[in-house]
Amino acid sequence: MIMSDSILYQPEWRIIDQSSLGPQFHALQSFAMDDTLCTVVGNGASPATMRSWVHHNTIVLGIQDTRLPYLQEGIRFLQEKGWQVIVRNSGGLAVVLDEGVLNISLILRETEKGIDINLGYDAMWHLIQDMLKDYPVQIEAKEIVGSYCPGSYDLSIHDKKFAGISQRRIRGGIAVQIYLCATGSGSERAALVRDFYQLARKGEETKFVYPDITPHVMASLSELLGEHITVSDLMLRLLRTLQGFTPELVPSQLLPEEVPLYEQHLERVVERNNKALF
Repeated sequence: MIMSDSILYQPEWRIIDQSSLGPQFHALQSFAMDDTLCTVVGNGASPATMRSWVHHNTIVLGIQDTRLPYLQEGIRFLQEKGWQVIVRNSGGLAVVLDEGVLNISLILRETEKGIDINLGYDAMWHLIQDMLKDYPVQIEAKEIVGSYCPGSYDLSIHDKKFAGISQRRIRGGIAVQIYLCATGSGSERAALVRDFYQLARKGEETKFVYPDITPHVMASLSELLGEHITVSDLMLRLLRTLQGFTPELVPSQLLPEEVPLYEQHLERVVERNNKALF
């Protein structure tokens, strides 16, 4: 049940749906988009915004992953299997994005009282619970040991992880981001990341503790719920659910005055990515 004072309740939700842009939509563009939206929502130029996005065959590394002793070997392995590799500008570790994974960003303005980190995580967890409330399953938020990019707000059903949540904060704007594995094999995605770590680390001692991935602890929603649930199905559920939290959903794209800011952020994201990888 969602409390009436939840940050999901907004006078207006601006909707930017980029879930069907296809394989030419690069993940670095996504991180620049969220940084742009964080800035304009944070300074009050934009209302609260929900952005949905899908990227094809992309492995997104965290900053810590770039410190792996044999990183380039790991990257070559992924590239040879047809995956592009980028580094995101926020914390966390490697995650898999493909056409069966829906990503959602909720971008909110910091309040006078302050939105603490757990409040942001709880809002996303409750949104997903509400989206899937017609299924007789319990969605838990807890760390699933053996998953990739493990965290205390891994979302799971029967102890199998299907989603992970992260947060990014910029100048008064907060982006709460989730990846939801809708279709495909969760364990195959996990095995790919396990193999990457094995090649990029080769069992060496490292200052940072990288996850020992056990593929069977990850699954897609289609696997867990026993029916084919596509990204499009989840998008419909998402929009219907958000309608319950606002008088107005406003479909949108970047406004002309936001484009120069986006271009600045994209340049910065690309530069940081290239520095981290090469």
